[in-house]
Amino acid sequence: MAYYTGSLAAVPAANKQKYIEHVRGAWPLLQKYGAVRMVENWGVDILKGKLNDLYGAVDAKEGETVVYSWIEWPDKAVADAAWRKMQDDPAMSEIPPMPFDGGRMIYGGFEPLIEEGTDRGARYFQGFALAVPEKNKEAYRSMAADAWKGAFKPRGCLGIVEAWGVDVPRGKQTDFYRATLAEDGEAAVFSWTSWPDKATCEAAARAMEVEMEGQELPEMPFDGKRMMWGGFENIFDSDEK
Repeated sequence: MAYYTGSLAAVPAANKQKYIEHVRGAWPLLQKYGAVRMVENWGVDILKGKLNDLYGAVDAKEGETVVYSWIEWPDKAVADAAWRKMQDDPAMSEIPPMPFDGGRMIYGGFEPLIEEGTDRGARYFQGFALAVPEKNKEAYRSMAADAWKGAFKPRGCLGIVEAWGVDVPRGKQTDFYRATLAEDGEAAVFSWTSWPDKATCEAAARAMEVEMEGQELPEMPFDGKRMMWGGFENIFDSDEK
């Protein structure tokens, strides 16, 4: 089963090119230890929320942009071994330094609940982070699958990945649990929809809003008020480097 290391970071907008250089330098080492793919996406349409949002998730400062990223591995065992081995690899010192505050980055290990379509070749992503009661895992899977078939796929979405947190650490400053205001018994979920471009995504969102207008919202297996999301443009994909 595929396994993802998902992360969110706050990067000074002025350091965008330095960030790209950093991830390009890191990829060969990750690949050496078994990573299948690395994808980095730059925030371009992130709204402020009433309860929480992606800016707050990483304690973003003025002039910083949220970056939404994932590393794909063959499985959790390969990922765990890779992180241990890389720490002792001299090649770590050759990677360009992180041009952001790593102490505020949030990350975790996630297993896919559903993977439909493709995110290869996508230029625009909507990234989500939320907390779902563990007892509602199958209900959430079913809801996401229905949303893909009935709402996203027919409107030009290329693919969807919904990934369930299985190894999500607590952080000193920030973490996925605090970011999503997770309650006892809730798991972190990291997910994304893939689009050919921003315009297609926005047109789909408008169409879905019109379709739902006047209708009673269906009951969801999680607290939608605490779900965070944003629009991101792809800046690095190891498949296309």
